[in-house]
Order: sequence, then C-alpha cells, then structure tokens
Amino acid sequence: MPPRPFCRRGRKSSPEAPAASALGDIARVNTAHTGNDRLNSLTVIVCAYTDDRWETLCRAIDMALKQMSTDDELVVVVDHNEALLERCRAAFDDCIVLANTQRRGLSGARNTALRRARGAVIAFLDDDAIPLDGWLDALRAPYADQRVFGVGGLTRPRWPGEQPKWFPAEFLWVVGCSHLGLPTVQGPVRNLTGANMSFRQAVFEQVGGFAETLGRNGKRPLGCEETELCIRLTQADPGALLLYDPSAQVEHHMTKQRKTFGYFVRRCWAEGLSKAEVSRRVGRSDALSSERDYTRRVLPQGIWLGLRQASRGDLSGISRSSAIATGLAVTTAGYCTGALLSRSSRK
Repeated sequence: MPPRPFCRRGRKSSPEAPAASALGDIARVNTAHTGNDRLNSLTVIVCAYTDDRWETLCRAIDMALKQMSTDDELVVVVDHNEALLERCRAAFDDCIVLANTQRRGLSGARNTALRRARGAVIAFLDDDAIPLDGWLDALRAPYADQRVFGVGGLTRPRWPGEQPKWFPAEFLWVVGCSHLGLPTVQGPVRNLTGANMSFRQAVFEQVGGFAETLGRNGKRPLGCEETELCIRLTQADPGALLLYDPSAQVEHHMTKQRKTFGYFVRRCWAEGLSKAEVSRRVGRSDALSSERDYTRRVLPQGIWLGLRQASRGDLSGISRSSAIATGLAVTTAGYCTGALLSRSSRK
C-alpha cells in the first residue's frame, strides 16, 4: 500500500488565519511556511460552492489523493455555503476543509486556501474536473527547472451525450476547456487556465493572490483572473516561464446548460467584459497579446475549415463557422462595452 498523503480534515488543522483585505497579505502569511516546505511538496486546492457538483467533487478529490505523495496536501475550500461546508467536513477526512473567509467567488476562495497552503507548488483543480492518471506527476516535473514558475495542462470536455455539432473546438475555452490553437507539445504560454493549473508558491509571495473583483461568482460566467495573475507575474519578473503541458490532463464535466447556444453567447460576452478589465489593470498590449494571434490565425482557419467541410457534405460545418464568427463578434462587443464603462467610471 502506498504511503498516506499528508492531508488532514479541516476541523483538526490549525485555526484559520483572519480574513485579509489586501492580496499582499497572502505573501506575509505564507512566508512563515517557507522554511518547512520541501522542494517537491505540493498543495492541491479544490474550490467548491454548490451541492450540484457533489459527485464530481468526490471523484476529483479521490483521483487527486491517489496521485499525491507523503509531503503533499489537499485543501478543499467552500465558498459561502455552510451546508456544503459541513458536508465536506463530514466526508473528507483526508483533506483540509476550509470556509472561504474572503470575498464571495472563485478568486476569494482560492486566496483563502493560499493563506493556508504549505506546498512549494500549488495546483488548482475545479470541483467538476477529474484528474486523469499521471496528472500530478506531469504538473510537478517541469519545476525541476528553476525558470519555471507555472505549469498548466490539457482540459478535456466531458459532455452529457455528444458534443454539439455546431460547437467549434476553437471556442472550447467557453466551457473552461483547452481550445484548438494551444500547443500540442509542452511549450511556453502567456497564461494558464483555472481548471488545470499550478504555480510555485513563490509566485504569490512575489505578486500576491487572485484579483477578487475578477473571476466566477456563483453562476455569473466571468473569468480572466488567472490571465491577470499570469500577466502580473511576468510583468514583475520577465524571466518567469509559464508552461502548457498537454500530458497533464483532466476531464472537465459539462452540464446540459453549457451545450446551449445561449450559454455560448453569454460566456463570450462575459469574456469580453473580463478582458476589458484585465486591460485596464495590466495594459492592453499584454492583456490582448495572445488574443491577437488567436484572432488572426486560429479563427480564420476554423471558419474556412467549417466551410470546406460543408462543401464536402458535412452541413454542420456551416454552423461551426457561424458560431466562430458570432463568438468573435460578441466577445469583441463585450470588450468594447467594458472598455467604455471603464472610461466612464474614471471621468
């Protein structure tokens, strides 16, 4: 039998630190742990907010625990849901269970867990993302290179039934998955994505935590908090390397709602609004650097591919091409709206 990972139930762990209003307080709290960390120790953080994902949450925790070593720990943080908090504390004896003491939402929950995390590397996992075999080893391995400050992996969609034929692979980011256009082998990227990512703890000591005015809050489909953090890091330390490694894989479970065209449009609009806020924070050049290449190279290829497929008899190709054009237009409109609102608020 493999050695039991270092994980403890939240009630038996040390008391939670008081809530912090500033992102920089994460660095102050975690610095106290640095001397006790081993080079390869890792903390897996899973954020939960709803009982609707209980089954996938349990499976995610089980699969993560099976891949952890004796110096690792797993932290479950519950976002302002007392009933779910008690359910997690009763069920997960092998984990540290915390209540979100920060602002409601994914970013606040992550920041709460960061203030407790002891690992030299921090991995983040969604409560509806199931790690596949080898996930944790693939995330951990690149940190042998001291230039590497973050590693993310491939997030595969697990649809209820088949993927909608109109849904273009270029827009899988809409449902929190890896989209067409990302590297097919390990390589550097501007930013990592939340369902499957990791960072050195030193990142948070250097630049603070996640911006709590960004990110998902309940069913509001906002995002880009990971993008903002990654850009903030590389602006502070241009030598910091962020890697995407498709061998580190998770399976992201989709709801029926995410198969609808209405969700697709709402999520594109929210992405535009979020990117406008990121641009305001870190500058438009860095905030849109990857999007420019994606828009100029990936999307036109996707549109032409759909049209060619339609000419060969696959009429759903027209739907995919139309969805790409619609997604680009709606995201752009959301960005422009967000930029105008930002300018108005500064006057």
